[in-house]
Amino acid sequence: MSEQENTRVVQRIYENFKNGDIQSILETMADDIEWQLPSIENAPFSGKRSGREQVAGFFRTLADAQDVQQFEPQDFVAQGEKVVALGHYSWRTKSTGRHYAGDWAHVFTFRDGKVVRFHEYRHGGRRRPSPLTASTRVAQDRRRSGQPTTAANRSGHEHAFNTGSGANAELG
Repeated sequence: MSEQENTRVVQRIYENFKNGDIQSILETMADDIEWQLPSIENAPFSGKRSGREQVAGFFRTLADAQDVQQFEPQDFVAQGEKVVALGHYSWRTKSTGRHYAGDWAHVFTFRDGKVVRFHEYRHGGRRRPSPLTASTRVAQDRRRSGQPTTAANRSGHEHAFNTGSGANAELG
């Protein structure tokens, strides 16, 4: 297949992912596909997998573990049998409610029109407190000390801090 055809296959993979059509994704893969994500502590979907059945298990585990908030491929670069996709994601972990986000690079390798290798690289890897989390902590400290829980933002407008349980999200 040409570089343009391979790129179109990768673009369809992302469309199918957004639409939840995992079977169509699996059909683009060779039976002996190698699938690799960075190893992430406490992330059951991370690491290496081999073969379509294990990749199908990856998608099931991913769906069980987190909800996609944003998943946007932004650029595609093809050379020979490889297509590199660059993008951004944001997820919410189902077990903790925490959010994380980051940039990624996906490298797809093709052979005879099928994806034979997938490798994800991601920027970062640590979860950092979001501004919302920091604001929540400041508000909690102020409340404990008897101070009002409002603060001026950069434009000088005052906003009340949301200190509800949903405010403790993390982005990475």
